[in-house]
Amino acid sequence: MLELKNISFAYKAQSPVINNVSLTIATGEFLAIAGRNGSGKTTLTRLIMALKKPTSGEITLDGKTTKKSGPADMARSIGYVFQNPDRQIFHDTVIAEVAYGPEQLGYSPDKVTEMVNQALTATGLTELASAYPATLSRGQKQRLAIASALAMEPKMLILDEPTSGQDNIERNQLMKLLADLNKQGLAILLITHDMELLAAYATRVIVMDHGTNAYDGTPATLFKNTAQLKKWGLTEPTAMNISQNLEDLGIVPTTSITDLSNHLIDMMGRSTHAKSSAAY
Repeated sequence: MLELKNISFAYKAQSPVINNVSLTIATGEFLAIAGRNGSGKTTLTRLIMALKKPTSGEITLDGKTTKKSGPADMARSIGYVFQNPDRQIFHDTVIAEVAYGPEQLGYSPDKVTEMVNQALTATGLTELASAYPATLSRGQKQRLAIASALAMEPKMLILDEPTSGQDNIERNQLMKLLADLNKQGLAILLITHDMELLAAYATRVIVMDHGTNAYDGTPATLFKNTAQLKKWGLTEPTAMNISQNLEDLGIVPTTSITDLSNHLIDMMGRSTHAKSSAAY
């Protein structure tokens, strides 16, 4: 679907921010991009959205170069949600905000209404259609930004630290929404520092380090190398940390709290059974 071929980017008279990055993002993937601050994560996604242009290399979407495409062109296929949703919300009502994109594409009023209703339903914002966006919570604003992107019927959604500033309830609601959208075939590209979220939802991880894609693989493989994680400024999820420390007791390393709990319960059950058998 989306391919980056030897992409580099540098501001004038500065070292490259992105240096010879190549990767392919397939239809329906749930991909996370991780890395310390300044590693090039956000810049990479802005290049994808044509908010910036590569110094060298090529980006193609469905086999066609995006060299002459602008942000509005890319928004027809890829939705972009900023870390701070206030940066992209500017209408007086939720429904007007979501309708803006389809209206700019020239759809008929009936089609716009259909697209808006579908986006509001998908994000759970139907009852807030007439609300003033500034009065919404941070999580609701993020869902509004997602609804605005969904109304354009994209094939991919890029989100930059979408759970920052949210409580656990809103965080879980947002991630469930993204998981549901992904199951429906929408590709998700998530920039995050949250290794718990990354481990729980992403099926593939790109680690950016000094402008290069230093790792491209599964979360499970990523978290097995503690020394490499520290080099990249990352930490393993809590479940992985605990399970690795309990390997000598027969616990299988895992990134899942649920799996770890099941392993511990199973181990305790075997231990209790062994003690009972010994007593007889």
